[in-house]
Amino acid sequence: MAFSRDPLDELVVPDGTEAKEVDLVTDGDVLVGGRSTVEFGVRGRNVLAGEAVEFGGAIEAEADCRLDMWCEVAENVLVGQDAYIGERVHVAGEMKVAGDLDIGDDVEIEEGFEANGWIVIRNPMPTIVFLFVYLKHLLLIGEEQTAQRLVSELVDEDEGEEIDADPLVIPKNATVSDDAWRVSTPATIGDDCRLHGNVRAETIAVGAETTIFGSLRARGDVTVGEGTRIHGDLTTRDGDVTIAAGARVLGDVSCAALELGPDAEIDGTIRADGEITMGTTDREPE
Repeated sequence: MAFSRDPLDELVVPDGTEAKEVDLVTDGDVLVGGRSTVEFGVRGRNVLAGEAVEFGGAIEAEADCRLDMWCEVAENVLVGQDAYIGERVHVAGEMKVAGDLDIGDDVEIEEGFEANGWIVIRNPMPTIVFLFVYLKHLLLIGEEQTAQRLVSELVDEDEGEEIDADPLVIPKNATVSDDAWRVSTPATIGDDCRLHGNVRAETIAVGAETTIFGSLRARGDVTVGEGTRIHGDLTTRDGDVTIAAGARVLGDVSCAALELGPDAEIDGTIRADGEITMGTTDREPE
């Protein structure tokens, strides 16, 4: 793994993610960068949030949940395994934890909390810091095999099965709501997703068979996968737009250069400063 790249420097919406009426639902983990606002609730495997993240709904974590200091949750927090709650976190509902609960100072949970495992009132060390300290200690004392075994256990599932689902990653200082997804980073949206809201990002790549009930706006390039539907305009300030075969934009398109795949449709007006390329369906030789 390359540590030179910030894992939270891009909005990543994995395949199959669905924005329901009040929740963002994904099969994998949910990672939220510091000082972001997520006006939905979230449902995923592990849910991890940085400092001062605001959630407008409930949190349901199938495995662990970690909320860093000053996080705000508007509804309940339900955790299938262990929970780590930093100092000065505020939960407007109740918290139920199936495993252990590490809870920091000055945490307010308005409707109370319960845990089936140990409850420890302290300021939990951030997980990633603890792991680095522990791994460094093992390597210093020559326990390389133990360190390797620890890394393998962290990567694998409890039963030895690997997690197939990619995480939902929301970068720091982002705003995610039913109205708009605003980030200052690139955005990648996977296949078979169903999202509500206008997407604003540095660049945007949308997978196949995805439906977005909103517009796309970027500074750079925008790509739309096969069979995808965009219920709004598609605008880029300086980039090119590629719309794959069978995709449809139910609005205007404004860009530098435009490439249209076979059977791609644009219902509105096309404004392109550069070339417009239109693909055709391959014909069988006569």
